[in-house]
Amino acid sequence: MEVKPVLPGKETPTAWRSAENLCYERSGMEIDGLDYMYVKYARVWIPDPEEVWKSAELLKDYKPGDKVLQLRLEEGKDLEYCLDPKTKELPPLRNPDILVGENDLTALSYLHEPAVLHNLKVRFIDSKLIYTYCGIVLVAINPYEQLPIYGEDIINAYSGQNMGDMDPHIFAVAEEAYKQMARDERNQSIIVSGESGAGKTVSAKYAMRYFATVSGSASEANVEEKVLASNPIMESIGNAKTTRNDNSSRFGKYIEIGFDKRYRIIGANMRTYLLEKSRVVFQAEEERNYHIFYQLCASAALPEFKTLRLGNANYFHYTKQGGSPVIDGVDDAKEMVNTRQACTLLGISDSYQMGIFRILAGILHLGNVEFASRDSDSCAIPPKHDPLTIFCDLMGVEYEEMAHWLCHRKLATATETYIKPISKLHAINARDALAKHIYANLFNWIVDHVNKALHSTVKQHSFIGVLDIYGFETFEINSFEQFCINYANEKLQQQFNMHVFKLEQEEYMKEQIPWTLIDFYDNQPCINLIEAKMGILDLLDEECKMPKGSDDTWAQKLYNTHLNKCALFEKPRLSNKAFIIKHFADKVEYQCEGFLEKNKDTVYEEQIKVLKSSKFKLLPELFQDEEKVLSPTSATPSGRVPLSRTAVKPAKARPGQTSKEHKKTVGHQFRNSLHLLMETLNATTPHYVRCIKPNDFKFPFTFDEKRAVQQLRACGVLETIRISAAGFPSRWTYQEFFSRYRVLMKQRDVLGDRKQTCKNVLEKLILDKDKYQFGKTKIFFRAGQVAYLEKIRADKLRAACIRIQKTIRGWLMRKKYVRMRKAAITIQRYVRGYQARCYATFLRRTRAAITIQKFQRMYVVRKRYQCMRDATIALQALLRGYMARNKYQMMLREHKSIIIQKHVRGWLARVHYRRTLKAIVYLQCCYRRMMAKRELKKLKIEARSVERYKKLHIGLENKIMQLQRKIDEQNKEYKSLLEKLNSLEITYSTETERLRSDVERLRMSEEEAKNATNRVLSLQEEIAKLRKELHQTQSEKKTIEEWADKYKHETEQLVSELKDQNTLLKTEKEELNRRIHDQAKEITEAMEKKLVEETKQLELDLNDERLRYQNLLNEFSRLEERYDDLKDEMNLMVSIPKPGHKRTDSTHSSNESEYTFSSEITEAEDLPLRMEEPSEKKAPLDMSLFLKLQKRVTELEQEKQSLQDELDRKEEQALRAKAKEEERPPIRGAELEYESLKRQELESENKKLKNELNELQKALTETRSPEVTAPGAPAYRVLLDQLTSVSEELEVRKEEVLILRSQLVSQKEAIQPKNTMTDSTILLEDVQKMKDKGEIAQAYIGLKETNRLLESQLQSQKKSHENELESLRGEIQSLKEENNRQQQLLAQNLQLPPEARIEASLQHEITRLTNENLDLMEQLEKQDKTVRKLKKQLKVFAKKIGELEVGQMENISPGQIIDEPIRPVNIPRKEKDFQGMLEYKKEDEQKLVKNLILELKPRGVAVNLIPGLPAYILFMCVRHADYLNDDQKVRSLLTSTINGIKKVLKKRGDDFETVSFWLSNTCRFLHCLKQYSGEEGFMKHNTPRQNEHCLTNFDLAEYRQVLSDLAIQIYQQLVRVLENILQPMIVSGMLEHETIQGVSGVKPTGLRKRTSSIADEGTYTLDSIIRQLNSFHSVMCQHGMDPELIKQVVKQMFYIIGAVTLNNLLLRKDMCSWSKGMQIRYNVSQLEEWLRDKNLMNSGAKETLEPLIQAAQLLQVKKKTDEDAEAICSMCNALTTAQIVKVLNLYTPVNEFEERVLVSFIRTIQLRLRDRKDSPQLLMDAKHIFPVTFPFNPSSLALETIQIPASLGLGFISRV
Repeated sequence: MEVKPVLPGKETPTAWRSAENLCYERSGMEIDGLDYMYVKYARVWIPDPEEVWKSAELLKDYKPGDKVLQLRLEEGKDLEYCLDPKTKELPPLRNPDILVGENDLTALSYLHEPAVLHNLKVRFIDSKLIYTYCGIVLVAINPYEQLPIYGEDIINAYSGQNMGDMDPHIFAVAEEAYKQMARDERNQSIIVSGESGAGKTVSAKYAMRYFATVSGSASEANVEEKVLASNPIMESIGNAKTTRNDNSSRFGKYIEIGFDKRYRIIGANMRTYLLEKSRVVFQAEEERNYHIFYQLCASAALPEFKTLRLGNANYFHYTKQGGSPVIDGVDDAKEMVNTRQACTLLGISDSYQMGIFRILAGILHLGNVEFASRDSDSCAIPPKHDPLTIFCDLMGVEYEEMAHWLCHRKLATATETYIKPISKLHAINARDALAKHIYANLFNWIVDHVNKALHSTVKQHSFIGVLDIYGFETFEINSFEQFCINYANEKLQQQFNMHVFKLEQEEYMKEQIPWTLIDFYDNQPCINLIEAKMGILDLLDEECKMPKGSDDTWAQKLYNTHLNKCALFEKPRLSNKAFIIKHFADKVEYQCEGFLEKNKDTVYEEQIKVLKSSKFKLLPELFQDEEKVLSPTSATPSGRVPLSRTAVKPAKARPGQTSKEHKKTVGHQFRNSLHLLMETLNATTPHYVRCIKPNDFKFPFTFDEKRAVQQLRACGVLETIRISAAGFPSRWTYQEFFSRYRVLMKQRDVLGDRKQTCKNVLEKLILDKDKYQFGKTKIFFRAGQVAYLEKIRADKLRAACIRIQKTIRGWLMRKKYVRMRKAAITIQRYVRGYQARCYATFLRRTRAAITIQKFQRMYVVRKRYQCMRDATIALQALLRGYMARNKYQMMLREHKSIIIQKHVRGWLARVHYRRTLKAIVYLQCCYRRMMAKRELKKLKIEARSVERYKKLHIGLENKIMQLQRKIDEQNKEYKSLLEKLNSLEITYSTETERLRSDVERLRMSEEEAKNATNRVLSLQEEIAKLRKELHQTQSEKKTIEEWADKYKHETEQLVSELKDQNTLLKTEKEELNRRIHDQAKEITEAMEKKLVEETKQLELDLNDERLRYQNLLNEFSRLEERYDDLKDEMNLMVSIPKPGHKRTDSTHSSNESEYTFSSEITEAEDLPLRMEEPSEKKAPLDMSLFLKLQKRVTELEQEKQSLQDELDRKEEQALRAKAKEEERPPIRGAELEYESLKRQELESENKKLKNELNELQKALTETRSPEVTAPGAPAYRVLLDQLTSVSEELEVRKEEVLILRSQLVSQKEAIQPKNTMTDSTILLEDVQKMKDKGEIAQAYIGLKETNRLLESQLQSQKKSHENELESLRGEIQSLKEENNRQQQLLAQNLQLPPEARIEASLQHEITRLTNENLDLMEQLEKQDKTVRKLKKQLKVFAKKIGELEVGQMENISPGQIIDEPIRPVNIPRKEKDFQGMLEYKKEDEQKLVKNLILELKPRGVAVNLIPGLPAYILFMCVRHADYLNDDQKVRSLLTSTINGIKKVLKKRGDDFETVSFWLSNTCRFLHCLKQYSGEEGFMKHNTPRQNEHCLTNFDLAEYRQVLSDLAIQIYQQLVRVLENILQPMIVSGMLEHETIQGVSGVKPTGLRKRTSSIADEGTYTLDSIIRQLNSFHSVMCQHGMDPELIKQVVKQMFYIIGAVTLNNLLLRKDMCSWSKGMQIRYNVSQLEEWLRDKNLMNSGAKETLEPLIQAAQLLQVKKKTDEDAEAICSMCNALTTAQIVKVLNLYTPVNEFEERVLVSFIRTIQLRLRDRKDSPQLLMDAKHIFPVTFPFNPSSLALETIQIPASLGLGFISRV
């Protein structure tokens, strides 16, 4: 026990704690000081014999001094829990539910054993998560089921991620190791440990697969494949089935994976430890031997294995002992094929493989050798024993020798050697020892060859080691193997503890937290007990050296040496042949029997000598140098000869080793190799993976708490927890603490400084300052404090929730009350109305009765009253008269007194009034005078001011406006009255007219009445006649009516019958029509549905086909690039004779197109063939590389042969066509004569032009003077222009002559095929014609003068260039000075306050503009002076030229004027109309490609010029080549263009602007080729002028396909570029950053902190993504990319965003919460808003986000009932079943008010979705690229209007 300075803590040093109470001590260690948490309803853990720990709830508060706790178990049972009277330790507290299921166990507030166990169980059983962090350890639980979490998509998702950002995974540990290796330049180790069957080998395999996938190899040797291929080999020879595991590693291995400086795999090296050799000869029940034996037996029927004479595994003794030769689900024959393939890949040839199989088969036959006892001390092998015969045949040894030495042994003394027979038992043991020895040496030989295959010649820069080693073992009977295993685990545990302490100490020191000495369990005493001097191993080696040493004597020595002297060593009570060691994990009892024999590992030397003499070559190799074989990974022997397991030491040479190394004992060798392993591990940064076996029955996802706790204690996980809990296990950054516990702060507590805010709040919340510490960036809490804070936070939130609920419930109840009150009032209204009506009736009746009573009573009372009244009146009259008289007297007296008083009071009032009035008037006068003075003063001031007048005017204006308004109103009234008057007049006149007409009408009617009376008389007579006729008619009518009624009745009856029939027919018709309509509708719907389905299927097929084609194209381009790289490497290998030679950059190598024609292809084919020969001589090639190149050469040769055959066919066709032409009749001679005359005429014109040229040259030489002939002089320019025009005319004539000559030659060939005149003869004749001496001399003189002129011009241009260069240098210097001055001003401005800064910047801007204006004015003045000067010079030169021309005209003779009436040099040529073509010379083609493609900067072209200008220029050049009918030029230009674009993209392929620019231009070039191809489908979009510009001679459809493929490649490269740009932004912006602040709650994250969601300066946000999308969109629009193509790019971008976000969501448990779903939906809505702003909603981009949207909705919907499950199934149609279940499993509440998803609900979802047919893949393919199409998009731009800017440097191109 040691005390080490590691962590802060308060634990006092204690003695050794036994394994029994260690568990409880570890669990209860952090409850000190948490007594206040033991209140009613608090939950605790109590020990349980079955479940290890059970959860219970306190029924009442705990008070200090209580001896019993009142608890209630989860099943409802009440329990009294008695506290330990000695320790009085309380049971460990249970963590809040919100912390259960955390990724990191150190995130738990209470760190103890039950919390760890429960967290692991919840994750494993409920969430199906097998990985969990425990600080620096990854705990991996074997699920005993294949999980889809190891695919390449998962690897890509974890690649490049921080370890804490993703859910726990073996890939996260591997990525952390890989990243630390690259970042820290330090080697790494991954230590995988655990019990057999816990999944160590699988974890190590997946870690290696991760490195192989992520890093790749540095060469074409596929090292990563070889590293992975070593696994099947090592598993076949080193793994076997045990009772605990079907594929148990029976050896330990440490694989070092080597990396180069670029961190790519270059090789690997393997060290093995403790091979279990005893398994070769013995297997327990239900176990198997090593897999390779069963694979051989399963493949025995193969022809090549016939010689091995194998059979069923049950036939051989060494394979049938376990009684379980077959593993369910494993095909040994198929595994044999995989093993052989792996051997081939690792370079083990077929002959060596057969040799290995011969030795293995020999071991099997050796196991069947039987011995017959002769007596007790001797034995013999039966004669011609078949198994031994087969063994000897296979091994190539003599039968007699082997049979003899199997039954005898040699004893050597000092003087003599004896051969002694051995007993049957000893013979069997010797046979088994020999079999084990052969197998061990073969194992070492295979490991040696695997290491050779994995070895790299490249220098190793760093490595990552993967240690797959056995865990702590304890069985009923533990022997030497378990002792060595547990010894190794003690060493590893010590290293683990020291590393944990080191990390903790670094963390505390970095945060400047004070740390103190704490007690921890150090297992150094146990290690000393085993390996120190006089330790167990020392005593064992000493006993092995003793002649008569035995296990019993060794045991006694152990007892004498260590018993009662070492606390860790004990003796069993009932045994004298065993001992007990207290290991770090548990007590283990070891049986001494067999220790000495296994430590010696004895093999008879004579048997080895027989094997060494074998004729079979491989067998002596195994024994020729045993030391080297025993350490195949080292250059020197390492001595590894254990009996049951072998050990291999690392590849480190140790000088001084002797040849007796093999005599060292197994224990000594194992100790040395273990020390070297620890040295290696200590020199690396370790990463720990602890594998846990959940149950012993291999049941999938079944958790046995007892077995899990045993392994957790054994693997050091609980020790890590204990160390963390001893200090400050919970750590929060200040920002995270503030975000989580902001609810506990008041507004006044929040300061600008987050650190100070957190300090102030914590001091109020936690009074004990020892419970927390403040670091530089984090707050450190002791165990339980986070739970306490969570409780306070939950209480605060619960109170807030109650308040919200109270308010809402009050509102709901008020609403309900108002509704009920309204209903009650309505009911009351109707009831009260009814009651009121009844009451009114009652009142009416009562009133009527009262009225009757009233009148009756009134009558009685009135009579009585009148009698009384009369009597009363009489009495009153007498009394009133008396009283009136008295009153009158009194009134008279009062009246007179009042008159007197009146006069007196009036006088007094008048006097008082006058006095008061006078005083008031005086006061008023004083006051008014004062006010008048003030008013006067004010008026004087106003009189002076303009405002007074304005106010007056305003008042006048208002009055005028009012008057005007009144006038207008009066005018309106007047007009209305006038209109009324007019209308009245009109109505009056109309009324009078109407009355007049009525009078006239009445008069007329009177006359008519008179006439009518006369007519009435006549009519009366007629009426009498008619009455008679009426009577007759009526009688007739009656008869007719009777008949009509009868007829009508019959008709109605008939009609009713017809109507019935008609309705029946109508119903039948309608029914038929309805049926027909329904059938038609059904048929139409079925047809439409079928059509839609077929259309969709065709579209899918088309997209699939297009995707396959584009993927093939992508693969082809990748192979092409690889081929070019190989060519470059070959060139380098050829062109580097010396090591120091500088090589050319690979980007400048030509990237030949695969679309060139046959001649170009044959050159490309010959190139690698020519290169291979010298390269093979100079540098040795890798075999796989050589094979690939050889295959490629073969393909090229085949292609060359096919092209050669095609060429032969073309030649045959040409010969046949020629023969047909010979048969045609000859062309008439008249046409030939015409052609020859035309040729002569042209030749004469040519001679004239030459003469004119000579005369010009003579005139130039005669009149030469310095001012005339100087470059730049007017005369010089005129002459030069004339010379140029003549030269151009001459060139035109030459071209015409050549065309005519070619036509003439072809015609002559047609007439006389035998007497053809070749081009060479024509050229010869031309040369002979040119041999005229005069012409040659004239030409020489002219050229000489021209050269002189050009030389002088060049000198002047050089001088001007130098002057210009000097001026530019001056400008650069001035700009530098200006820049420095600006920087100084900027620095000064930044130091000023904001107001002064603005003022200073304005002042500076004014000064700058003033200076610029002055400079511009000076330049303008200089230019005006220069213009005036040049005008003067122009006038002078014009005068001189005029004089010169007059002089020349005088010198010309009249004859010359007649002969030459028109001088061509003086007539300017008429400019032709531009035809939209560009001409260039053949030698300028590379220059064109260089300026227009290779060196073009997209930014300048996109901003300043028309979009697609390079494409238009290239097409116009192609048009001119087509116009000339020059197929070579067309082919060369198109090939150079394609290669140039490829070269640019290869050089600058990671620049988005460059790739976008060339994608746009390639598409435009493709559209131009289509638009002007002359095909009707494309021409219909053109204007008539554009149709004139169509190509006339060539069909470039093949090149259109080539360009389309190139565009696809560029598009895919563009997608890769934007993916690389967007990839780092997506997770941070879409998931981690809180766009809606305060919605997401921050939970404790444990040791591995995740990326903060608070946006720092370097953190990407959603705005970053949108800005990047805007940038992409603006660049594509600037480059003129087709809108449809932009839509496809945007769709691809959104797919990448959605896929990456969803994949990270599926791999991050912390992101699956309700609040995060809200954040995601908000972020997606922002992206949709961006699509709407850019009018891209119909691009299909939104649909690509549908899986992400549904995942966010899934996080937010209710997840409890069956209806919820049905809704989820119908809603999440874009998610796969695996994704839905994964999200539900990962769903984690952030607050206590959210509910977890029940396992039963998830099972309901799975049942409902079981019929859904979708992909089982969990993650979306983020690398998927949608197939791209390029819809035809014609340009409306006219080619003839395009201008070529000078900035492109294309001056050598001329317009045609």
